[in-house]
Order: sequence, then structure tokens, then C-alpha cells
Amino acid sequence: MAPPNQLCLVLVIFLSIFSLSSLPTTVIIPKANVSLPLPSLQLVENLCNGKAVENRRFCLKALSTPKIIAAMDTTQLGTLIMKLGAANAKATLNVYNEIIKKLGSPQALKALNCCVEAYKYAILSFEMVSSELVEDPQTANYDVAVIGPEIANCEKELINAKVQAPRLLAGNRFMKYYVSMGYEITSTLELENPNEY
Repeated sequence: MAPPNQLCLVLVIFLSIFSLSSLPTTVIIPKANVSLPLPSLQLVENLCNGKAVENRRFCLKALSTPKIIAAMDTTQLGTLIMKLGAANAKATLNVYNEIIKKLGSPQALKALNCCVEAYKYAILSFEMVSSELVEDPQTANYDVAVIGPEIANCEKELINAKVQAPRLLAGNRFMKYYVSMGYEITSTLELENPNEY
């Protein structure tokens, strides 16, 4: 694993690139800076301090939007996280589709198409998990966890095809963060309701 300073530097570079792009970055990294009421603050703090969460700072920033403030329980917070994950996946999928139109290399197109399929899967999974949170957190936990390997395979294909696209790499990284947040919230829901499933 890279040292924290290197990760911060890489994150700053990619965030800069995203801010210069024509895509709306508010879907990927919400920019609200609001004070959370105590119940919401505790929910968010507990989640972002969880073992599965890959990037605490990203988690706190992503969950500091006005809609999150209204979340008063773990299920509501989980539903909002899944919606954020799906929105991020849709935004990143749009970037992949935009780049596909510009590239001509068969190897690059194969890699990009692999990623398009991974992101379509991620969107469907995040949307499906939202409906599973109440009825079956264990299934929701599994369904959000399996998004990670799809994104990892996408990254591997991009590297093998030597596709140089910082916006794609940043989108993949953010997707991993949302997956880790989703995994943490679904794990929490499982623990809150251990005998129901």
C-alpha cells in the first residue's frame, strides 16, 4: 500500500483533473460543507471510522450533504450511500462512453468496453442494494461487495491495454470508496439485526 502522503498527492491531482473537466463533479464528490445534527453526525462518524472504509476523508465529505443530514437511522443512511454510489457509477460510465468515442485501438476499446460492463453492473447493484437494505442486509452486503472485483478487473484491463486516462482511474478509485462505504453500512445493518435473517 502506498504511504498516506503519496495517496493524498494522487488524490489531489485527480481531483484537480476532475474539477477541470466538463463533467459535473458534484455527483462524484459532493461539495456541501454543513454541520450535521447529532444523530446524523454520530451515524456518519461511526460509518466513516469503520474498518471497511478505505478513505475516511472522502467518506466524511461525501456524507456532508443536506440529504444526509436528514438520515436519522442506519437504513436511511445506507439508502443514501447506495444512491451516491449509483450516481457516481453513472457519471463515470458517461466518461467511459465519451472516451470510447475518441479511441480507435482495438485493445483499448476491449478494455474500455470491459469497464462499461463493470459500471453497468455497479449501477444495477447499487440500485438493487437500496431495496435490499431493509429486508435482507446480508444479501445487500454481498451484492455491494461483488462490485469491487468488477472494478478491479476493469482497472487491470486498462493497465494491460496501456490506456492513459486519469479521469477513468479517479472514477475507479471513487467507486472503490463508495463500495467500501456500502460494505461498511451493510455490515452495520447486519450487526444491528442479527437474528432477523
